[in-house]
Amino acid sequence: MTEERREQILQAALEVIVERGYAETRIADVAERAGTSPALVIYYFKTRDQLLTEAIRYSEDHWYETGTKRLASITTAAGQLAELIGMTCLPDTDPAPRSEWLLWLDLWALSPRNAGVAAVRRKFDERWRQTIKAIVLAGQEAGEFTPIDADDFAITLSALLDGMAVQIALEDPDVPPSRAYDLAMRYAAGQLGFEWKPASASRRRSQRRR
Repeated sequence: MTEERREQILQAALEVIVERGYAETRIADVAERAGTSPALVIYYFKTRDQLLTEAIRYSEDHWYETGTKRLASITTAAGQLAELIGMTCLPDTDPAPRSEWLLWLDLWALSPRNAGVAAVRRKFDERWRQTIKAIVLAGQEAGEFTPIDADDFAITLSALLDGMAVQIALEDPDVPPSRAYDLAMRYAAGQLGFEWKPASASRRRSQRRR
């Protein structure tokens, strides 16, 4: 399979799963969306579960690739953390469509009953926590952040952001994206000891779009 063809199938899987949910997605649906045969999809991805995990891996890799470039352009650790939280919570700063959080709902639901999916989920979470930890350590070295335990903070913030993402994906009216962002930033600033004040939506967009 050429890389281009593989990406076409993975992108088709992302679209179909987001639209229908994993439980209602068939290999035939993905093949039709990709313009190929179900036999070819099965040949390369073996099972529907593997197709789900590979589609999310593809989405995550793209998210990190884009996010890493954006973080590299920000000179302070506090600014990088704010960008990372915004990429998680705010639709207008996320390099991937907000609806792709629905993929994670399917992944989390499947993980307790599927060891292979659970292992992939664990690796994703490890990378996510390591990304947060690296920013915290850099901020501490630069004197921006207080010397708290970076591992504990990364675990807590990642869990907080995952929980916020669920509410955003479910469109909970009490937890709109802007409120989720403000709450997460308030927690981070309080724990790490840097100054942060909520901004208006328009000001937040102008500050955060580089």
